[in-house]
Amino acid sequence: MTNALPELRTLIARHARPDRYTTTVEGVRVIASSVTTQSMHHVTEPTLSVVAQGAKRAVLADKVFEYATGQYLVVSVDLPIAGHIARANTEEPFLGFAMTLKPAAIATLLLETAASDRTLVETAGLGVSNAPTDLLDAVVRMLRLLDRPNDIAVLSPMIEREILWRLLAGEQGAMVRQIGLADSRLSQISRAIRWIRVHHATAFKIEELADLAAMSASSFHRHFRAVTSMSPLQYQKQIRLQEARARLLAQSHDVAAVGYSVGYDSPSQFSREYSRLFGAPPARDVARLRTFSAAERSVA
Repeated sequence: MTNALPELRTLIARHARPDRYTTTVEGVRVIASSVTTQSMHHVTEPTLSVVAQGAKRAVLADKVFEYATGQYLVVSVDLPIAGHIARANTEEPFLGFAMTLKPAAIATLLLETAASDRTLVETAGLGVSNAPTDLLDAVVRMLRLLDRPNDIAVLSPMIEREILWRLLAGEQGAMVRQIGLADSRLSQISRAIRWIRVHHATAFKIEELADLAAMSASSFHRHFRAVTSMSPLQYQKQIRLQEARARLLAQSHDVAAVGYSVGYDSPSQFSREYSRLFGAPPARDVARLRTFSAAERSVA
């Protein structure tokens, strides 16, 4: 195991806060938890997550991804994931790092290095690998900036580029490359995903989304499922229910009104599908959520 891990653990433990995960470096988050957590549903945007200690589990549709000490996870498109901290205790708390993956930054790096292999490969939207030493070293240097705030503006973009370059050179490189290519299958599917997220309450036809992605209907459906592990309609349902949960948790007690606002015409259907996904009817589920800690509500 690389010598970078002990310092990475120290830096995360020093800067993690129980009430927030953001840091003074834009797009960088750290988390520490001495307890395992409940499974929570979130729409996770393109992200790199590195585990310095402990283990985490992410579930996408019917696929389970586990990543532990010295491993990293890449999410390449907006995906509705259920995740939780699977291993943590007071002696060895869970310690994790996360960084937003920006398509524009990846595209710029590919252009500048003439590394843009434009082959339209089939890639999934999520993957786990062992973290190479070069990647962990770059993550450590990024977190060192938290102790040197005057260096952040100048050095963080340079270290972000190195992290992206290490990802491109690693096992998940094909997936990361697709994030930055405007004409990749992943980017084409991402356009449809963004449309569904913004218009989650609106009914659609597969042909309309296929046109948006510049694909035939059959090709679009196949590639969408390859990336997200679900159909477009299943994806929309997950987005609707997660948006409803967020609205109920934030302020609303009118379950029927929230169901209508996210696209359901029937309160009974809304309650039934909500219970199927989250394990309890809306009112009971939200009451339970309000007892969770901040760590239990985190993913990535």
